[in-house]
Amino acid sequence: MQFPDVVPRANVTLMRRGTAVLGEREARLLEAVERERSIKDAATTAGISYRTAWSAIQQMEQALGRPVVVSRAGGPGGGATTLTDECRGLLTLYQNLRRELDDCLVRVKDAPELREAAG
Repeated sequence: MQFPDVVPRANVTLMRRGTAVLGEREARLLEAVERERSIKDAATTAGISYRTAWSAIQQMEQALGRPVVVSRAGGPGGGATTLTDECRGLLTLYQNLRRELDDCLVRVKDAPELREAAG
């Protein structure tokens, strides 16, 4: 093969009733919210604007019909934003599907019959 460093990649998007709920951008944002405990800091970490982050969260909540984050106002110890348990489960499902799909694509790419066909 002329480009052994080329790696197959496919997109995973979780849908609900025909509406996209969770894709790569949303997963990055939710992972960052879980680490940073702040939507503002998570947006920066995920490489998107705060406005885009809030919009993505609102779209997920609208599609799911329930909250995906819980925010606690500041005070002693400061405020924090965390994922709901249901959202953590959805994120875990997305991450597992993403990992399984990536593994499957590599196995198919490395299949002897495909290597022979690629020359």
